[in-house]
Amino acid sequence: MDKTRSEVEETQPAEVVREYGPFEGASRVHGVTFDGAQVWFAGGETLHAFDPASGEPVRTLAVACDAGTAFDGRYLFQLGGGLIRKIDPETGQVLKTLPAPGNGSDSGLTWAEGSLWVGEYRGRRIHRIDPETGAILRTIESNRFVTGVTWAEGELWHGTLEDGASDIRRIDPADGRVLVRLTLPEGVSVTGLEADKGDLFYAGGGASGKVRAVRRPRRSRR
Repeated sequence: MDKTRSEVEETQPAEVVREYGPFEGASRVHGVTFDGAQVWFAGGETLHAFDPASGEPVRTLAVACDAGTAFDGRYLFQLGGGLIRKIDPETGQVLKTLPAPGNGSDSGLTWAEGSLWVGEYRGRRIHRIDPETGAILRTIESNRFVTGVTWAEGELWHGTLEDGASDIRRIDPADGRVLVRLTLPEGVSVTGLEADKGDLFYAGGGASGKVRAVRRPRRSRR
């Protein structure tokens, strides 16, 4: 039986509209999130925030941050050393610590539908977890190594990095089917990933020390 149009994978080049960084004190970019005004990224031992309009650094917070970053509208959540830390962005205080589901192999992190969503890199999975207990509520399988994870207008997207190639893909949250792939240029990697409130993704660039703004395609109306 032929696939319906909605089941056909669409592949197109990613449109990189702006690059930020590298930033002083951050040799790598891991997780990325957006708080409605500032872009935050995990630099290893320090969370950095910058103004996406000017590209200028705004502030830093000292916290272990070797993977994904998320924002729930009030608090930051940060993966580091196999744990998820809930952080007050005003003070930098760690308010809660949760076990991460991948036991140290976790990658992306985002907030949606009252839950945290965690990418498990080599496990090729995305877990929905309870933000109070860390309990796994459900798991979505991918067919590539998972880096950043984000939701945008009801769509689940994640970054990949495998065999030296990266893309950003939209998957069906019910069964993990790939619906759209945005391919990155050769040599450009995607680590963290977060959607803004408009039509952009902010994508961490790993060892490049850069964050890239990538155009998010709008869902076609059929």
